Amino acid sequence: MSHSKGGATRIIQGIQHFQESVFREKESLFRRLSEGQSPHALFITCCDSRIDPNLLTQTEPGELFIHRNIGNQVPPFDCSGGVRATLEYALKTLDIRDAIVCGHSKCGAMQGLLNPDSLRDMPFVAQWLEHARAILPAIEQAATLSPEEKLNRAIERNVVLQLEHLQVYPFVAERLAAGKLRLHGWVYFIESGQVTAYDADKGCFLPLVRTPE
Repeated sequence: MSHSKGGATRIIQGIQHFQESVFREKESLFRRLSEGQSPHALFITCCDSRIDPNLLTQTEPGELFIHRNIGNQVPPFDCSGGVRATLEYALKTLDIRDAIVCGHSKCGAMQGLLNPDSLRDMPFVAQWLEHARAILPAIEQAATLSPEEKLNRAIERNVVLQLEHLQVYPFVAERLAAGKLRLHGWVYFIESGQVTAYDADKGCFLPLVRTPE
């Protein structure tokens, strides 16, 4: 209980600092945001507490429309839930033109997928990660990979699979065909700050570089 209380105290102190200092410095921004939002991109990433999308991308409030879930999953279109609703709102209401699926190193969800016994007491997590199970055969066939290499391969393959799931959504496919949407697959390395991006033409992840506007 003491740990929980300490965590809550730290968070409340942060809110007080925000109200007394940060909000005052950015008051004009928040007044503008109170009138509506027009984010630059949809950012789908993991719940992992070590990832801060705004810190990573150096963006301000109002610039990212963020969806977080265990293992940065995008369930197939025929699965109901929050991801489908987020996508619909992002594309149909906010007219977002860029969608990013961002995985990360040391991902506990992918570790669980590779080691299902570790999820024995977490049936909801195990069920959720069924949306990534299709990546397993190729990884299991790579017998020469070390455990760390298998995990990194799973993290990358999961991002690619979720991008494939995205493209099956009719309103996503429609915008892709019309040139009104770009999809991006990233992996963020917590330990180095590096971000790699999926290159569909080369079929691999390469260091992220600035793309043409």
